[in-house]
Amino acid sequence: MLAHDGHNCLDVDECLENNGGCQHTCVNVMGSYECRCKEGFFLSDNQHTCIHRSEEGLSCMNKNHGCSHICKEAPRGNVACECRPGFELAKNQRDCVLTCNHGNGGCQHSCEDTAEGPECSCHPQYKMHADGRSCLEREDAALEVTESNATSVADGDKRVKRRLLMETCAVNNGGCDRTCKDTSTGVHCSCPIGFTLQLDGKTCKDIDECQTRNGGCDHFCKNTVGSFDCSCKKGFKLLTDEKSCQDVDECSLDRTCDHSCINHPGTFACACNKGYTLYGFTHCGDTNECSVNNGGCQQICVNTVGSYECQCHSAYKLHWNKKDCVEVKGVLPTSVSPHVSLQCGRSGGGDRCFLRCHSGIHLSSGLQEAYSVTCGSSSPLRSKQQKSNDSAFRDVATIRTSVTFKLNEGKCSLKKAELFPEGLRPVLSEKHSSVKESFHYANLTCSSGKQVPAAPGRPSTTREMFITVEFELETNQKEVTASCDLSCVVKRTEKRLRKAARTLRKAVHRERFHLQLSGMDLEVAKKSPRTSERRVESCRVGQGHVGNQCVSCRAGTYYDGAQERCILCPNGTYQTEEGQVTCEPCPRPENPGALKTLEAWNVSECGGLCQPGEYSADGFAPCQLCALGTFQPEAGRTSCFPCGGGLPTKHLGATSFQDCETRVQCSPGHFYNTTTHRCIRCPAGTYQPEFGKNNCVSCPGNTTTDFDGSTNIIHCKNRRCGGELGDFTGYIESPNYPGNYPANTECTWTINPPPKRRILIVVPEIFLPIEDDCGDYLVMRKTASSNSVTTYETCQTYERPIAFTSRSKRLWIQFKSNEGNSARGFQVPYVTYDEDYQELIEDIVRDGRLYASENHQEILKDKKLIKALFDVLAHPQNYFKYTAQESREMFPRSFIRLLRSKVSRFLRPYK
Repeated sequence: MLAHDGHNCLDVDECLENNGGCQHTCVNVMGSYECRCKEGFFLSDNQHTCIHRSEEGLSCMNKNHGCSHICKEAPRGNVACECRPGFELAKNQRDCVLTCNHGNGGCQHSCEDTAEGPECSCHPQYKMHADGRSCLEREDAALEVTESNATSVADGDKRVKRRLLMETCAVNNGGCDRTCKDTSTGVHCSCPIGFTLQLDGKTCKDIDECQTRNGGCDHFCKNTVGSFDCSCKKGFKLLTDEKSCQDVDECSLDRTCDHSCINHPGTFACACNKGYTLYGFTHCGDTNECSVNNGGCQQICVNTVGSYECQCHSAYKLHWNKKDCVEVKGVLPTSVSPHVSLQCGRSGGGDRCFLRCHSGIHLSSGLQEAYSVTCGSSSPLRSKQQKSNDSAFRDVATIRTSVTFKLNEGKCSLKKAELFPEGLRPVLSEKHSSVKESFHYANLTCSSGKQVPAAPGRPSTTREMFITVEFELETNQKEVTASCDLSCVVKRTEKRLRKAARTLRKAVHRERFHLQLSGMDLEVAKKSPRTSERRVESCRVGQGHVGNQCVSCRAGTYYDGAQERCILCPNGTYQTEEGQVTCEPCPRPENPGALKTLEAWNVSECGGLCQPGEYSADGFAPCQLCALGTFQPEAGRTSCFPCGGGLPTKHLGATSFQDCETRVQCSPGHFYNTTTHRCIRCPAGTYQPEFGKNNCVSCPGNTTTDFDGSTNIIHCKNRRCGGELGDFTGYIESPNYPGNYPANTECTWTINPPPKRRILIVVPEIFLPIEDDCGDYLVMRKTASSNSVTTYETCQTYERPIAFTSRSKRLWIQFKSNEGNSARGFQVPYVTYDEDYQELIEDIVRDGRLYASENHQEILKDKKLIKALFDVLAHPQNYFKYTAQESREMFPRSFIRLLRSKVSRFLRPYK
């Protein structure tokens, strides 16, 4: 850096900024700096990260390989030494000789390469220091005036001459700290931007811009010599004006949340659909409702994906409250009445199909631009509950079929269909119907798959789309004839359903498949519109307009398709969920006078029901309080649950097990055993956050806990190793990321790029506990052998990002954890690039300036920017997708300048 006198050059200590980007130790040297590693590690090719040294075997992993700087594997088990930029390989092919190209050869002023190495010299008015590198200013001997044999006139002339000579920029820069200019009145000193001239008219002092309006920074301001830097709070990004901070919309990124994402300033929150539980901050797993108090079921509880259902033993039927079981007098009905119908018919040159839901409608949204619609109810799983000779069920056969349609482009869109004026329902007459089937249960799911390249002329990529329809119907003895028994009826029905599926497939691909809910005709999906067909998007079904936004209809309301808005549930109905198209009728509608007000959001708001702590023979008033020793947490029930073990309750009308007078109070992580009257630790795979409970909650989905006695949902972890491995781009992530990874886990990945391609890896941040003496680690090697070439290895937390190229053409990656402490782990993206760019890529990732600036570090952590950089690295022709304006808006000017200088130097031979 230039000294205050405007002439001298002073060494910059790069180690003061973020440790110079070094993983272990940074050592400042004249004109440069070096990264060094702790004992047992050696410096990797990127000159910043450290690799654990192997004590066994030959090759570069052996500490005695003899290379002064870089060791490369050579054929036949030998090694070849290379030097860092600015050094030359010595005659012994092992040592490296410094040249003037590296840190000016260590010289403070002038450097000249000689056979013996760099030779330093100093500018005029400076002399060489004893170290042979530094320069010291000489004592002022510019003017030596003799006084002997001089006349008074001569003396006067000499004094004038001396004054004029002293006041010129040619001597000692006129005494100015920085810029000097000769004027008719003498010298005039000035300072560069970022400095102010002091009262002596000579000295320049750094301006602390952060003292005035925070330097114009939105969030944080850090003063530097002659300038300042702005930075932002976590969850915000610095815009290209390098002052303003903008909230990062994490919900716009891929893979942020499994189901729903809600963006907040500086952060975000994930939410799950009903029937799912959030774990690992962003993931959703099926809730096992049956693990808590048998799901509230009186007899049998069956967990299903996203829900559960209560079932009854033979000779019982399910009560209207769907929980209790009522004894049946006589014979059970042999079939379930149809709730769904599918009708297809010729219309306008092709089949048009309608799936009509008559009752039992349930609508749920999943991932962004995805949804699921359920009509009717699935048949109970009878095989485990009924005996084979049960006369009520032996003549009934349930047929289930599922069909999935794949569309290459478009998006899931459950919105009102724009049908031609006369409507479509009259066109599908009974006699012209090609398909006409009735079902008691159907489920339609629409979801997005992976991105596919856009068609020519399209501005961006589109997503594959999958539509899955599940049907369920029952055949019974009534359909049996003398020539066709029940087995024959089943086969005929299955053949009929296969034909219906073929017709439905054609209708889906021609966008002629519609769903009808509560009299509304809806489109199930739409293809991506061409640019000339842009139009204002309407809200999806189950949402109403609030200003310019689409908001889901809240509980206690339903979506009215005719008015296209949310309506309060009418008297005598209720709705517990958001975004539904109907309201459920209150039990016993023949007594509307007992029902309560509009906008009922729970069945307990329907009048006349027994409240929690009460029961009656049918769940309606008059009700009785639960007796001592029993409790009931729900409304409308026909009985109360016993505490068990002869335990009494504190009072009549108890509403939970916590009202039972247990002999000991169980702490979180335990449950009360009513047989032994002791507190038992929750087994692995369950947890209990509350005091005084008699059960433990099952972990959601496929998660489990590391140990028993868990007290919180955060202890439930998915053990699946994460990531997507592609030929051009991909990523790896620790299990359960961004939640803490599980104990005693092991993951391996292999990245094997196509021919003539190399691997670039970015580690934005990695969280591993340092208390475990390297019990948890991530290593990247050529093969599984511990003696193979190692590219990266760490067992510590690093919040500062690092980028590096693989030392081998393929990578074997392993992550291992022990039973000790846990942490968030990592998500590491990679890209493969043409090996012709190897020199350029290595030049960029080895430059300390890429890591020294806090703003540059944020680029390597920004998923959106890394995705754009990787897109161009993997496919250079994609550079032309981004305009110059887009590039300027994405990256800071300092980052663009760094890349431009590297690319210009790399391409110079081709100019």
